[in-house]
This record gives sequence, structure tokens and C-alpha cells, in this order.
Amino acid sequence: MGNSSSSSGSSSKRPGPSEPALPAAAEELSAYEAACRSDPELRTFDTTLQRRTRRAISTLAVGVEVRSMSLDSLREVTGCLLDMNQEVVRTILDCKEDIWKSPELFDLVKDYLESSLQTLDFCTALEKCLKRARDSQLPLRIALQRRFDDEKDSDAAAAPSARYVRTLHELRQFKTAGNPFTDEFFDTFDAVYQQQLDMLKKLQQRQHRLDKKVKTIQAWRRVSSIIFATTFAAVLICSIVAAVIAAPPVAAALAAAAAVPLGSMGKWFDSLLKGCQDAVNRQEGVVSEMQFGTLIAIKDLENIKVLIKRVEEEISSMIDCVEFAERDEEAVKFGVEEIKKKLESFMKSVEDLGEQADRWKCKG
Repeated sequence: MGNSSSSSGSSSKRPGPSEPALPAAAEELSAYEAACRSDPELRTFDTTLQRRTRRAISTLAVGVEVRSMSLDSLREVTGCLLDMNQEVVRTILDCKEDIWKSPELFDLVKDYLESSLQTLDFCTALEKCLKRARDSQLPLRIALQRRFDDEKDSDAAAAPSARYVRTLHELRQFKTAGNPFTDEFFDTFDAVYQQQLDMLKKLQQRQHRLDKKVKTIQAWRRVSSIIFATTFAAVLICSIVAAVIAAPPVAAALAAAAAVPLGSMGKWFDSLLKGCQDAVNRQEGVVSEMQFGTLIAIKDLENIKVLIKRVEEEISSMIDCVEFAERDEEAVKFGVEEIKKKLESFMKSVEDLGEQADRWKCKG
């Protein structure tokens, strides 16, 4: 996939390095650490959550260099989010009687479940976009790999007009496929990311109020701590997803920080926040470089479109020659000679298109 799934059409929707950083939550993280120390079950959850989050971030780090996400990375991220959600649901069911007795705790759980559903909607949308990105490249690859002068080739053995019509159809398929990452997809991403941030802020506010009322209730501490840590992890993963697409230096810094074992999830999150802040402080020059790189990528895409148009025109011209050649014997002879002349130009255009695509992928 790489950057072949990008275009200028939706670049304005991409989450950029200027997106808001993770909200400060030092007090809540400290409270979470204290809760882990006093609750063995919460400590077990913390260990599992940290392992899952670390694995997801490590997988995302693979795509930092090329600012892309493989299907394996997608599966790891969605699997991590699903596992975390299932863990929270399990805890909610275990503590359901205490939850039903507390209206504020019930509202908190309901908000979290609604947020989780939207997160899963985003994962589904992302999977569809990546599948479209992969599928849209197949017709172009087939067209570029087709041989026109090798009689042993199965395509070459077919009728000439059908052979070229298929190639033209494949190139048009690629051209009309458009950008698989639509504005709707980025709207979904923005909505999910913002909802996770809002959920985290809401948790902070409610935890301040509820802690005063239910400090002695173990169920509240466990449920609120698990939801807080899980939401925080989800925000962190979404942040790195955005960084992989738009700000690899930040993603790299977060991934590196994630690899350092620091005990509880609270201390680990704190370390990641510091790593993120350091990366953001170094971003001024990186932003300008990325903007310049984006302009180059957009220009390269435009050049590729021009080359595709040229190939289309040359194939159309060859098809015209084939149709003319079908009239009579003399026309066949003339048509064959014209096709031979145009075929060399056509293959040169195909070669130029392939080289342009390779250069663009290397720059990406």
C-alpha cells in the first residue's frame, strides 16, 4: 500500500502534527497506581493492559518509516481495542449490582460503551479503506505487467482488440478508483479521536466528584480505574495511528518509549507522555519538512495521473488501428505496421509510469 493510497483530495482531512496532545492526567495516573497497589485484581488487569498496548504500539512502529499501516498492524490495533473493551465489559458484569445502585457510575459506564461502539465503527471504516487501497492497485499492476509482444503469453494469444480493451479497462479501473481514504473516513477518525479525548476529560471530572463520595467502595475504584486506563490506552493508540499517517517522528518517539518497562501502567503512561512532549518540542523543523514532502508527493501523484492519461490515449489509438485492420487484408497490413510504431511509444509510457510510481514510493 504505502502512499499509493494517498492523494491531494483528502489530505486536508488528515490528522496532522498540530493535533491536540494527550491531556495531562498526572493526578489520575497517580490515583490509578495507588488503586493497583491496593487491588490484586486491578494489578492483574494492569499487567494485561500494558502488554496489549505495548504490542499494538510496537506493531504500529513498523509503519513509521513509510507512514502507512499494514493489514497486520490494523489487525493488532483492532484486536487490542476489542480485547480491552471485552475486559471492561467483564469487569462491568462482575460489578453490575454496584453499578446499578450508583446513577453516576451507571452513566459513566454507558458513556464508555457508546464510545467503544464508535471506536469499533472507526476500525471497520479503516479496514474498508485499507482493503480499497490494496484492491485499487491490482488493476494497475496487472496492466503494467501484461506483455504485448510475447506469443507465449496467454494475453498475447488473445484477440488483439480484446487484449488492449482489457488493459485500457484495467487502467481506467485504477484511475476511477480514486482515493480509498475518503473524507468520510477522516471525519470518522476525527470524531472517534475527539470522543476519546472528551471521554477522558469526563472521566477526570467524574472521578474527582465520585472519589469524595465512594472512596470506600472497592467496586467503584476498580471499575473507574479500569475504564480510565483502558480509555487512556485507546487515546494513546489512536494518537499513534494518526502519527503513523502524518507525523512519523512522534510515532517513533512514542513507540520507543513504549518499549521501556516501567512497572505499572500509570508510570508507563507518564513516561510515554514525556516522550511525546519531547517529540513535539522537536517538531517545528519536522513539520516544514513534512509539508515540503507532501507537496512533492502531491506533484508526483499528478505526474502519475498524466502518465496514465498518456497510456490511455496510446492504447485507444492502438485499438483504433486494430479496428481499422479488421476491415480487409490491406487494412490488416497497414494496421499492423501502425500498431508496431505505437507499441514502442506505449511501452515507453508504461515504463515511465512505473518509474514515476517507484520514485514516489521511495520518497514516501
